Amino acid sequence: MFIETLPVAIIGGGPVGLAAAAHLIARKVPVKLYEAGSTVGASMREWGHVRVFTPWRYCVDEMAAALLARHGWHRPPADVFPTGGEIVAHYLEPLAAVPALARAIETGARVTAVSRQGLDKVVSRGREERPFVVTVEAPGGRRRDLARAIIDASGTWRTPNPLGASGIAVEGETAFAGRIAYGIPDVAGRERDLFAGATTLVVGAGHSAANVLLDLARLAEAEPSTSILWATRGRDLSRVYSGGSADRLPARGELGAEMRRLVASGRVALATGFAITGLHEEAGRLVVTGETADGQRRLGPVDRIVVATGQRPDLSLTRELRLDLDPWLESARALGPLIDPNVHSCGSVPPHGHRELSHPEPGFYTVGIKSYGRAPTFLLLTGYEQVRSVAAALAGDVAAADDVHLVLPETGVCTTQVAGTTQTAAGCCGGPAPEDVEACCVADAEARQSGRAGCGCGAQGSAARSAVLDA
Repeated sequence: MFIETLPVAIIGGGPVGLAAAAHLIARKVPVKLYEAGSTVGASMREWGHVRVFTPWRYCVDEMAAALLARHGWHRPPADVFPTGGEIVAHYLEPLAAVPALARAIETGARVTAVSRQGLDKVVSRGREERPFVVTVEAPGGRRRDLARAIIDASGTWRTPNPLGASGIAVEGETAFAGRIAYGIPDVAGRERDLFAGATTLVVGAGHSAANVLLDLARLAEAEPSTSILWATRGRDLSRVYSGGSADRLPARGELGAEMRRLVASGRVALATGFAITGLHEEAGRLVVTGETADGQRRLGPVDRIVVATGQRPDLSLTRELRLDLDPWLESARALGPLIDPNVHSCGSVPPHGHRELSHPEPGFYTVGIKSYGRAPTFLLLTGYEQVRSVAAALAGDVAAADDVHLVLPETGVCTTQVAGTTQTAAGCCGGPAPEDVEACCVADAEARQSGRAGCGCGAQGSAARSAVLDA
């Protein structure tokens, strides 16, 4: 009974972590939320200049909105596209100020480890009877708090992937760190002086890279001496080019269309199939070497490099817990086959909740973009439904926890590898399947009719769709 009186600990004060707190508070479950930054939404603030391709109606959790409405909050216009900074200012900050949440939130509190009281991960007997121990680094020093359950919504923003195609830092990456930015730097705003008039290499094939490239192109219009190079490890750019008019999120489709025009016009020099292996300096500038299908090649010289190759989860804080992770994506294992970018990129993910997000460690859940590990397909609506289910489970309402629903906007593009080939079509693999066929889309139906297992994007028969967000 002692454990039941302890709070549920939430790690991370971003949109999904705050939504988890709102759902638990609504169910009268004690909660404690730890945010490493000085304010809620600290990671989102770092890309606050970026306008997202999802309108407000996809950015707000309904339970959080109901809680806010009782305190006089007015929902932003549903079809307006906010920036990351606007989401923080007009949604996260007001939500964190609601008294019930404000009492539960501690900022400047970095969780560095989670374990079981008196047990390491090797000991099996009685684990579920021991509370979790949360090691917290705060201005007052290090301390250890107890919790009945853990919801890890810490995200992946703070652990970007390195420049090297092999997954580790390349030679020279550490030495020239002062000239390398990761993620989505504000090249047209607070960091303008670093990029204006410079030659910048952007590395990556997702929407983070696209945002940086478009900002650099606009900067080049004002500063004509600004030059832009773009390098991608793969050759298929369908994910960043998006589905055009078939995309249910028009802003994302427009982003892809603008990228196509940028490359076609020659304003951006593109090198595909370029796996970076090293950096070195020549005459004060950086030269990038890499492997291509035709052998080793050089890019540059350049002045700055932006690495927009996605992020990976920080697994160090859960080292002493028993987690069940996908072996290569480091996502929750149940999600791995459904979001694997080696198989498809349309992001067809079935509704999933507390059962798929749990681990062999009783009472521990990974949610939000961290639950996707290294996969780049995630939408806030997914995280909101995840924490609704998890909160219901922790409150003992198993029926509500299992009643999971998730309908997300179609991407308008699906890349599926079948027998070594790549297929790209409008809609999710050609659009919806005929009504009398049990399949997720046209390509899936055709594959089944020819005796194959399916196209891959409709794993487990789901019709749900997920948007791509690698920021």
